[in-house]
Amino acid sequence: MKKRVFLIVLDSVGIGHAPDAAAFGDEGAHTLLSVSRSKKLHIPTLLAMGLGNVEGSPFAPVSAPTAAVARLQEHSHGKDTTTGHWELAGFVSKRPFPTYPDGFPDELLAAFSRQTGCGVLCNKPYSGTQVIADYGEEHRRTGDLIVYTSADSVFQVAAHEDIVPPEQLYDYCRIARQLLTGEHAVGRVIARPFTGEHPFTRTERRRDFSLEPPAGLLPEAVQQAGLDCIGVGKIGDIFAEKGLTEVLHTHGNADGMAQTAALAARDFHGLCFVNLVDFDMLYGHRNDVDGYAAALSEFDRWLAAFLPTLGKDDALLITADHGCDPAFPGTDHTREMVPLLLYGNGIAPENHGTLPFGTVATAVTRLLGVSE
Repeated sequence: MKKRVFLIVLDSVGIGHAPDAAAFGDEGAHTLLSVSRSKKLHIPTLLAMGLGNVEGSPFAPVSAPTAAVARLQEHSHGKDTTTGHWELAGFVSKRPFPTYPDGFPDELLAAFSRQTGCGVLCNKPYSGTQVIADYGEEHRRTGDLIVYTSADSVFQVAAHEDIVPPEQLYDYCRIARQLLTGEHAVGRVIARPFTGEHPFTRTERRRDFSLEPPAGLLPEAVQQAGLDCIGVGKIGDIFAEKGLTEVLHTHGNADGMAQTAALAARDFHGLCFVNLVDFDMLYGHRNDVDGYAAALSEFDRWLAAFLPTLGKDDALLITADHGCDPAFPGTDHTREMVPLLLYGNGIAPENHGTLPFGTVATAVTRLLGVSE
């Protein structure tokens, strides 16, 4: 039994298209393969752990990996953050969250405008960086909120921080979250603050407002066992803080890694559940292969320093929630399988082939001696 488990989700680090990827328009997507072609990639620590030994990996295997490895296949109907994390935590979503390829219904936006006192701009699927380029000036002139979506089940609200301070934007998103129920129960409402002059820049004060997850998922199981369950990064948002004993919001990967390292130096008993979002938000969605590779290399350097801080009663799991191939056509998530690396004292470095996402919840609960 382990005293502490660190579960790190590298947001969108997929390892090749899933068997059903064609149904999502994603056949041929392979995030790690695309990133492997960049000269910015240098990940000796992940490779030593066995990333190249995972089925479908573009990297050469090593003869003596230091971690147990597997490839995980999603069984939920979706390829978004909420669906992926919930399945990692033990819940398979059989019904897809609603999406809005033609924008949101007029009556829904009318209710949103009444309650916020603001008009609405855009209302269609859009790239997050392009939408502020195209509508940012009109938003600053009118004060109307930029509302848009994507291929995922998301209601996104963008606003300039000089026009709508972030806390006010979060309140508007809470209003949207209350409205988006029933047939319009989207997976996430996302606050997208930006700043500066044209061309505008999105800030790190993004916040996600997810549906409340079903009962009994991994964080709740850990908490109900009387253990600590600490969420770092988007984890608090994704699980609507349900089951979390402590929530630590972050400003990007560097902050998330720093907070995780600080927690490793702290005495707690339970789960530290981490999401590192920059791979997805800054590089996958923006088709930036070199930026993605550099971010993964930065994580690898951090990981090399982090591993020696783990004690004999600690375990580390590294995985992902979906893909977002930066070299694949479009800017949306990609339906991919994901790697799993499981490291710790007494954990045999075996290759477990292909397993379901829910293997993560099972592994964590067993390591901590918690009933699922």
